[in-house]
Amino acid sequence: QVQLVESGGGLVQPGGSLRLSCAASGSIFSFTAMGWYCQAPGKQRELVATFTSGSKTNYADSVKGRFTISRDGAKNTVYLQMNSLKPEDTAVYYCNAEIYGRRYWGQGTQVTVSS
Repeated sequence: QVQLVESGGGLVQPGGSLRLSCAASGSIFSFTAMGWYCQAPGKQRELVATFTSGSKTNYADSVKGRFTISRDGAKNTVYLQMNSLKPEDTAVYYCNAEIYGRRYWGQGTQVTVSS
């Protein structure tokens, strides 16, 4: 059973920054893919940024140039650095990991961008 624990969400003003963390219960390099999704009220969950096929990264068009995904294998942790935040980035952010054809999710962390 894979456990994912997110942290780092909160309230930030437009233009501000936040860094999300996702700590996994096992080696992050064992996962086929690992990254971040978000879900805004009334909308479907959608991809934000992920690692796939080793070190390859994939970003949603809406966050390219503003968000950066990174990882620390020694801490089994994946990060999402979010800069130049916009009100439309407001959502619950979920960590996701895939292994052996199964997907696992964290509990989510709320990010609110508002003045």
